[in-house]
Amino acid sequence: MMRFLTPMAATLLVAAPAVAQTVSPATYVAKAGASDRFEMESSRLVLGSTKDPKVRDFANQMIADHTQSTQQVKAAAKQAGITVPPPKLEPMQAKNVAELRRATGTARDQLYMQQQRTAHQMALDLHQGYAQNGSSAPLKAVAAQITPVVQSHMQHLTAM
Repeated sequence: MMRFLTPMAATLLVAAPAVAQTVSPATYVAKAGASDRFEMESSRLVLGSTKDPKVRDFANQMIADHTQSTQQVKAAAKQAGITVPPPKLEPMQAKNVAELRRATGTARDQLYMQQQRTAHQMALDLHQGYAQNGSSAPLKAVAAQITPVVQSHMQHLTAM
């Protein structure tokens, strides 16, 4: 019996993150805003110092794409009757920006790329989760539109 419970418990633990992705519309808007702000802020920071053309191109793409996704989420939130607060970095994002500020040269580029991989996985989980389980139709639609863009960013990161 103990053998059966252990894999069962493991299955429940693995399933838990998917359940955690079901968030309220206001929480989705806040988390999407924080994610976009982190992408733009960290990308602008690395643009000021990188000499690597691949990092520069990626950072410019992040600023463009995340500016667009911010506008899309704001429009969908307005359509859903949700007030959009100014985006605020979450504690881990603020810590990551501070670490990026302290790093220099190629170490900064490497840290930026590492942070981007983690941030994009979290963004993908957020948008996919809301697209599948969200309660606001306009926000579900925008989450579904943003998901493939985030996936393409992740593919780009993997190729770099």
